[in-house]
Amino acid sequence: MAKSKPLGLAWRSNTLFIVSTVGIGLFTDLFLYGLVVPILPFMLRDRVNLPEDQIQSYVSALLAAYAGASVCSSLPAGIIADRVPTRQTPFLVGLVALLAATLMLFLGQSIPVLILARVLQGVSAAVVWTIGLALLLDTVGPENLGKTIGSIFGFISIGELAAPVLGGVVYKQAGYPGVFGIGFAILAIDFIMRLLLIEKKTAAKWEKQIDGTVDDSEQQDGGTATGEDGDDNEEEPLLRKKEEDGYKVPEGQSKVVRSFPILYVLKDPRLLTAFLLAFNQATLLSTFDATIPTEAEELFGFDSLKSGLLFIALVLPYLIMGPLAGWLVDRYGPKPAAVLGFGYLVPVLILLRLARPGGTSAIVIFCALLSLCGVGMGVIGSPSIVEASYIVSQYDKANPQFFGEQGPYAQLYAFNSMVFSLGLTVGPLISGGLRDRIGYGNMNAVIAMLCLITTLLSIVYIGGKPKFLRR
Repeated sequence: MAKSKPLGLAWRSNTLFIVSTVGIGLFTDLFLYGLVVPILPFMLRDRVNLPEDQIQSYVSALLAAYAGASVCSSLPAGIIADRVPTRQTPFLVGLVALLAATLMLFLGQSIPVLILARVLQGVSAAVVWTIGLALLLDTVGPENLGKTIGSIFGFISIGELAAPVLGGVVYKQAGYPGVFGIGFAILAIDFIMRLLLIEKKTAAKWEKQIDGTVDDSEQQDGGTATGEDGDDNEEEPLLRKKEEDGYKVPEGQSKVVRSFPILYVLKDPRLLTAFLLAFNQATLLSTFDATIPTEAEELFGFDSLKSGLLFIALVLPYLIMGPLAGWLVDRYGPKPAAVLGFGYLVPVLILLRLARPGGTSAIVIFCALLSLCGVGMGVIGSPSIVEASYIVSQYDKANPQFFGEQGPYAQLYAFNSMVFSLGLTVGPLISGGLRDRIGYGNMNAVIAMLCLITTLLSIVYIGGKPKFLRR
């Protein structure tokens, strides 16, 4: 006897619902990551009783534990995602790990427990980013990925940058129960949405089983990222053929490369530069997370509430510039946003050395400088993932049999997650150590030089070489 189709199949497999579920999942990960940032120094002092001179190093270690676990877990998550029939199950497993991590952070009274909690958070992050982005690509296709990523990143930036504000404010007013109560509420919403989600390909199978046919438009809507755009095939066929020839994979690849085809694509300098953008973006985010609370406490004597409020200076420009930059990437490609964004951040980061102890005027100057940084962070949010997805899609279209039915997209996002998490790992360690040794201003000058190098490489590689460098 044939099974009846699931209740709400149409809306549960609707593109908007799937995209919203992935967005909520990414939002939850970044929100819970940032929620405890402003209270970590106070948690270590009040609950673990650490000496004052050890707090900065342990704050950096806890931030790095999260990212290190994500680095180690990303590739396995990508391999699993490309080989399991549906992406929903591992997507739910990642949320279970995040729930366990949040409980341990809420109840933990020792360094080992807190570190283990951050490790579980990192594992969950690897799963949600790797599988979530692959699910997103399955749903909207490569031709719509840019604008979809831009819209989602504009939304999830709230979780990344507003969580420290909310964490500091709520901790001051309601303590740990208030902070983690918000986290558990968001986890509940995330869990319900992931549980209800039905993937496009699963919905297509249900329709085929019930109706005996699958509408061509449904197959195209729910197809994998390797689907071709009919209109694109009719436009400039000779140019497209020439371009595809540049992405052809030669015969005789090793067994390892045939098993993990994304390894061949890693030789492409454009993809490597896109990963560098992701790495430096994460390094900047984690540097702000690790150093703003401690710098504010040292300069102005701020508690968790006031330290959290400082993040507003980063949040508002980010929220405004993120969607605008996403539109810029969709319309003009990733090169302008990458070059302008990272190039702009070079002098702005150097100017952070102007932060000085003092009263209201000194605080206003510090907030203004953070706002300028927020503008740059909004601009650099989407070029990396859009460029990386484009490069891999070109290889996939040119070599459909080599990359398989689903393509190597989950493996791509696994590497992207690894690189991003590596930036989250390196950022606190480098920034914390440099701040202690050479001061806050000089620390930001070092980070500015990384942005300068990224700007130059973006000019050369992101979006293809400029005309004056082509032979």
